[in-house]
Amino acid sequence: MPKKTLNIGLIGQAFMGRVHSNAWNQVGKFFDPPIAPVLHTICAKHGKTLEAFAQRWGWQNVSENWKDLCHNPEIDLVDVGTPNQLHMEMAIEALEAGKHVACEKPLAGSLDDARKMAVAARKSKAQTFVWYAYRRCPAVAFAHQLVKAGKLGEIRHVRATYLQSWADESVPLTWRFDGKLAGSGAHGDLNAHIIDMTRFVTGEEITEISGAIAKTFVKQRNRLVGQVSGGISSGLKKSKSKSRVTVDDAFLFLARFSGGAVASFESARQATGNLNQNGFEINGTKGALRFDFERLMELDYFDATGDRSTQGWSTINCQHAGAHPYAEAWWPDAHAIGYEHTFTNMAYDILRMLGKKSPIVPMPDFEDAYKTQRVLEAASVSAKEKCAIKMTDIK
Repeated sequence: MPKKTLNIGLIGQAFMGRVHSNAWNQVGKFFDPPIAPVLHTICAKHGKTLEAFAQRWGWQNVSENWKDLCHNPEIDLVDVGTPNQLHMEMAIEALEAGKHVACEKPLAGSLDDARKMAVAARKSKAQTFVWYAYRRCPAVAFAHQLVKAGKLGEIRHVRATYLQSWADESVPLTWRFDGKLAGSGAHGDLNAHIIDMTRFVTGEEITEISGAIAKTFVKQRNRLVGQVSGGISSGLKKSKSKSRVTVDDAFLFLARFSGGAVASFESARQATGNLNQNGFEINGTKGALRFDFERLMELDYFDATGDRSTQGWSTINCQHAGAHPYAEAWWPDAHAIGYEHTFTNMAYDILRMLGKKSPIVPMPDFEDAYKTQRVLEAASVSAKEKCAIKMTDIK
């Protein structure tokens, strides 16, 4: 009996457009989802490159009008892979047209936009999903399961960092450096991930923010000529004229969790020596966990309940079929997977949920992603006003 199909319309053909296209292409080849995805329509404003993109990634149709895509009766799910400031209008349009929506992170460029998206999702009968794909690293998903099973006991400390080094002075002014388009810099782009990951792994919410610091090191950048893809400088055309950078390069803050733990968060785009050091350490009364995406298949675990003479950090290779989330779909033990596979794992969980099955691990929807957006906003207020902010003050 043929499977039910899901017609997908994707908005955006840049970095995330490629990532999402690959995920939808691969999910049915490695998993057995209850619904088969169909790459129905790719939509973007750069019409000259759209046909080539569609042919390369297997999209059946192309469109330069995202509103037409949202109202196309053949489309079942709208996948929003555009810059942050466009998320709200596109997602709400799709929800009001009765479509399921998968949206890139952070949920929106501002708290106000994120709030409107969450309200629209509550009113809609459709399901929403947010691409916080790092939850779908087998090691991160397994960390969530270990904490839920009580392996760490009472959580006391959370330390999270997301450090990159690509944004030196040679990089021109892409949309990621424009506050009107991105909302913020390293804060919204990187802190959003580690806020979501630590909320997910601990199962707790952040209740207070303090000590926030925002810093912009490169205050002006060369303006761009031509099309831009993502935030990488390779191949971009730069003019000699400069424009002001209106976002942060680095953002740090302290926090408290609902279970009593204290926490620190740090994001940076110019942390020399770190390409994509995205991770956390969580310390509890019975044990501890630490994760670094640059070693994405590994999870370090400290068991504080055993004999002190043999205690020490152990490294778990989280790719044993049947023992670790998502591992059985991929390669034999110790044959590593990478960044792209986290999105394929999430595509599988989206298809499971739309097929009325539970996801392997909890899925962030608009309501959940709005909670992360509130934390981002509280930290921004703390940095501006140089004071502690309780989450109850951020609506």
